[in-house]
Amino acid sequence: MSDQRFPRQLRLLNAGDYKHVFDHAPYKVHGKGLLALARPNALGHPRIGLIFSRKNVRRAVDRNRLKRLVRESIRHQQHRLPAVDIVILARRGVHELDNASFSRQLNGMWKRLEKSTRQTRQDASSS
Repeated sequence: MSDQRFPRQLRLLNAGDYKHVFDHAPYKVHGKGLLALARPNALGHPRIGLIFSRKNVRRAVDRNRLKRLVRESIRHQQHRLPAVDIVILARRGVHELDNASFSRQLNGMWKRLEKSTRQTRQDASSS
C-alpha cells in the first residue's frame, strides 16, 4: 500500500519548479476545461503541480474535489507516465464535469501525453 501514496517526490514544490515548466514546456495537452503543460525531467519519475484558481473554479469544495481527483489519477498512472514535470491548469467550466467524466478526461490526457513524449523520443533517436 505504501507505493500507492502521493509522496513529496511526485509533486512540484516551489515556484521555481513551476516557472521552469511554464518557460520550457514542449508538451501541451488540452482537455475539456483543463490544460497540461509538461517538460522532461532527469529524475526518472513524473512530478505534478496543480493550479486551480478561484477565478476559474469559484467554490472551494469544487477546487478541492477536482484537485483530489487529479492526485488520485496521477497516483494510479504514475508508473505509466514518462519522466516529466506536469502542471495542470483549470479552465472555466471544469467544475461542471462530474467525477466520472473528469476522470475519463484525465486518463485521455495522460495517454496523449505519453504518446507525444514517446514520439519525441523516437524522433530524437532516429535522427
